[in-house]
Amino acid sequence: MTKKSAPSAAATLMPIVGIGASAGGLDPICEFLVSVPPASGFAYVVVQHLDPLHKCMLPELLQRMTTMIVCEIEDGMAVEANRVYVIPPNHDLSVEHYHFALHPASGRRGHHLPIDIFFKSLAAHSRDIAVGIVFSGMGADGSLGMKAIRDNGGLTLAQLPSSARFDPMPSSAIAARAVDIVDLPGQMATRIAEWWSTQESGLPEQAMIQREGLQQLFQLLLKQTGANFSDYKLSTVLRRIDRRMKLRQCGSLADYVKFMRANPAEVELLFKELLIGVTNFFRDPKVWEYLMNSALPQLIAEHPEGASFKAWVAACSTGEEAYSLAIAFNEVLERLRPTARYTLQIFATDLDDDAVDQARQGVFGADIEADIAPDMLQRYFMLAEKGGYRIRKDVRNMIIFARQNVISDPPFTKLDILCCRNLLIYFTAKLQEQLIPLFHYALRTGGLLMLGSADTPGHFSELFTPMAGAGRIYRRLDASIHRVANYFPTRVSSASTPTVIEPINPSMNGNLQNQVEQQLLKKHAPAAVLLNAHGDILYIHGRTGAYLEPAAGKANWNIHAMARDGLRHEMAELLKRATQEQGMIAVRGLIQRDETGKGSHALDLTAEAMSETGPLPGTVLLTFASVPLPPKKRRTRSTNPYVLELEQQLAQSRLEIQAVRDEMQASREELKSANEELQSTNEELQSTNEELTTSKEEMQSLNEELYTVNAELQSKVDDLSLVNGDMKNLLNSTDVATIFLDSELRIRRFTDQTTHIYKLIPSDVNRPLSDIVNDLLYTDLEEDAQHVLRTLVFCEKQIETRSGGWYTMRIRPYRTVDNVIDGVVVTFINITELKQMEARLLVQSKDTDRK
Repeated sequence: MTKKSAPSAAATLMPIVGIGASAGGLDPICEFLVSVPPASGFAYVVVQHLDPLHKCMLPELLQRMTTMIVCEIEDGMAVEANRVYVIPPNHDLSVEHYHFALHPASGRRGHHLPIDIFFKSLAAHSRDIAVGIVFSGMGADGSLGMKAIRDNGGLTLAQLPSSARFDPMPSSAIAARAVDIVDLPGQMATRIAEWWSTQESGLPEQAMIQREGLQQLFQLLLKQTGANFSDYKLSTVLRRIDRRMKLRQCGSLADYVKFMRANPAEVELLFKELLIGVTNFFRDPKVWEYLMNSALPQLIAEHPEGASFKAWVAACSTGEEAYSLAIAFNEVLERLRPTARYTLQIFATDLDDDAVDQARQGVFGADIEADIAPDMLQRYFMLAEKGGYRIRKDVRNMIIFARQNVISDPPFTKLDILCCRNLLIYFTAKLQEQLIPLFHYALRTGGLLMLGSADTPGHFSELFTPMAGAGRIYRRLDASIHRVANYFPTRVSSASTPTVIEPINPSMNGNLQNQVEQQLLKKHAPAAVLLNAHGDILYIHGRTGAYLEPAAGKANWNIHAMARDGLRHEMAELLKRATQEQGMIAVRGLIQRDETGKGSHALDLTAEAMSETGPLPGTVLLTFASVPLPPKKRRTRSTNPYVLELEQQLAQSRLEIQAVRDEMQASREELKSANEELQSTNEELQSTNEELTTSKEEMQSLNEELYTVNAELQSKVDDLSLVNGDMKNLLNSTDVATIFLDSELRIRRFTDQTTHIYKLIPSDVNRPLSDIVNDLLYTDLEEDAQHVLRTLVFCEKQIETRSGGWYTMRIRPYRTVDNVIDGVVVTFINITELKQMEARLLVQSKDTDRK
């Protein structure tokens, strides 16, 4: 184990490049490392899905591709520049203070996500100088880790999907909007070097003084996306702009604004960058525990006869907090089991269309297992088709998702719960002071306001009071109208409207007459709204919540969409008459009914079109005046036979209707029973599907590991093929006939020169040598070979061929690398010329003796 040492000052600025890959990832990793200069100053960490039972050969294979040192990581090893580190099999990896930490692999096969684990650790460690790369592979491992790196200001790259052998991993990261650069592996080293050169330069240090450039940038964003970021905290905005400038290699804010004008797509990319979508299930667990154990039970106890609650989750991002609220409400009902009926309708909104679309799907990755208890995960989620989890349908139906800008769009009203967590911290103090009273207006008396750990209602202590032990949960208080009427967002500006400014802090030091008139207007002037010709609300006076409410879905500030049930048709007819006739048009005595259907109060409506020559041309003033219900008239029984007959027919019709209702109820119960049976069958099928999905995930993980092992083995095979070719050429170049025989004297290999002695062809391999026809005048070769195998003593003889040639035959034992005798090696050295010369010398000697 390498001893830990304190990192040097230079090391504190050393970027670490995390490389994630799976099936098909060996080739792009090699292609990337070949393009990396040996003195880049970066450290490279390769995290690949490896077979836990197979020895990793990856360091050896990668070492051939680069002059940098490649080594397998050990626990506690220090991170050094210009080195390549490879994760060992069956481990998770993290980095702390420029030292590696190894942990036993977490999760069963198919659910082990080592790339995400390391990338998240790298994001927390290196923050804005971390680099993450995803190459070929199956599944979605790496997407969440890439998002963590990107959210912390680091650089993320993904292989071009069309160039990957298996594209799900890079495609998943791209679809999650977690990738800055998509390119070929061989081009990524250059892109990283360019990014690092701009990262070191610190370009927009003078951005604070470039107010004109910022104003132009905000105008471009407002024009193309409809979002105004001028009220966001400048430090947050500048960090995000700085990141985009470095990626685009712009030297100044003016250059970046010019680039945005020429490339409208960059405006959208910056817009996505400025929307900080950090969220997860049950964030700040103590807050959710208090909500389920105290706040929600109290809210339910205040309505013993049942209730239909409404909630608004502002800036919902991808929906985790909205679903958390729905699950929490269901958990409370399951625990309390009240006899009355309680429902919760949740409106979840966000400015990011892509995030809202993703939230509507209700599909989340396997990483939510870390945030949700296993029993809760089993009750409220199902396994998704492509991995991860899908929210249960009945929980999904509790939520309506819509795009809404909390700054400029009207709020939802008559809410029981308003959840706006960790959003206010990104706004200026001025905007926060405008939104807190707006939240007060949107909630009912006693409603709950949930804020993030860093958010507070500020100095609006008369609007909200904190609940004891709740952390950031507040209860709405009744307060003066002066605290909530000074800001109400609306996009409608088609007509010039008067600006009515009410005094914020009335004081008797001012004009006494004006103060009295203001009090009289508040108590005796009816509630009213000013409309344009299309019915859009331009101005609201007084409290109109009893008559108007925001419609579900996308925010719509129109009187016809906001009118409550029972008023919509009469109001539409009244406005139509007011635009066609002169003077004031009135409809009196409209009965307003409560949720039980009983009449609660009566209402007088008046509408008057403003004069074209007056200060409000083209507008209509609509007033609401609540009046007592008319007294009920006592009916006397009529003696008219016709009336009596009608009453009898009415009674008979009621009996028939009741009979039809009973039949419908019986049919409904039968259908309910059939539906329960189908539901039971569906649950069984779902259980089977979950088991199959789990098996599929395990098989897929095993396939990825086998693919990786196969790639490594294929590389070894290529090496062996190369060595085999070298050996064959070496043996043939010796011009010696050689035959390799196994322990049963079957042919293993032979050189080309052997075919001059034995009639051998390539297909004779593995055949007994005795089956092969030869040209030798020698029949004891097999016996001699067996003798060598028994005694391990080599044999050498001179043998003549039928064609008159001579060979020196040597038989030696075949020893393996492990020194095991596994056959014999037979060599034939041609000595024909030597024998012929010997014969000639012998003849010459005899001739000499005769002479």
